Amino acid sequence: MNHQNVILSPGLYFVATPIGTARDITLRALDVLASADVLAAEDTRSLRKLMEIHGVPLGERRIIAYHDHSGAGARAKLLEAIAAGKSVAYASEAGMPLIADPGYDLSRAASEAGHKVTCAPGASAAATALTLAGLPSDAFFFAGFLPNASGARRKRLDELREVPGTLIFYESPKRVAASVADMAAVLGNRPAAMARELTKKFEEVRRAPLAELAAGLEENPVKGEIVLLVDRAQEAEVSEGDLESDLQAALQGNSVKDAAGIVAEMHGLPRRKVYQLALQLAKGG
Repeated sequence: MNHQNVILSPGLYFVATPIGTARDITLRALDVLASADVLAAEDTRSLRKLMEIHGVPLGERRIIAYHDHSGAGARAKLLEAIAAGKSVAYASEAGMPLIADPGYDLSRAASEAGHKVTCAPGASAAATALTLAGLPSDAFFFAGFLPNASGARRKRLDELREVPGTLIFYESPKRVAASVADMAAVLGNRPAAMARELTKKFEEVRRAPLAELAAGLEENPVKGEIVLLVDRAQEAEVSEGDLESDLQAALQGNSVKDAAGIVAEMHGLPRRKVYQLALQLAKGG
């Protein structure tokens, strides 16, 4: 038994739960689960099982279901409990609360009511996959789940095309092959990774360009919880001759500054670099 009973002040305590291996829970999370006056969970059975594994007694408390379909009624009960001076602990089914999980409306409502809102942090599938993917981690964008239909999915991917960081998605095993194929079609054949069943027995990470990854998923379908990661768009290689030719054309009828802006945007290049070349061409002309 690794938990301690602690005195929690009234408020809302978000509790991160393991994404796979039960031992990935933190000691502080166990303390909060053992000590909170009221418990709420996205999946009451999952939380009850987790507490049993770690020897955290439920006692006279019951676990209130709070998920996408529980509505404003369950949220009102939890807020009433906090207003009455109680501590409320909320756990999502796996990982960090609110990350592709319910809880946002609860967090916002509690904050707006002036209640204490804090978190016992822990595992996140998105962050874990980023660590394993072998893709740049200096900047990343979590895009959650893509739309089910291919047309809507491609439209969303097109909106994400220019994001200057690694893209992170959650996906179901039924749609993952089609989603990766759409990524290859819309984003180009970028470096990518598919991570599944993280921290579990059958953990797997496949790293390959999108087209190759899509073909592999068609040949060898996968099961389990899946995270997809895609590298950012790379700067296109532009020859100096093409750049000069485009600048010469743009300089006809445009100022040096405007011509540089037009060509820089056309090729996705830094304006300063193109402006310097435009100045040289203008002087030479």
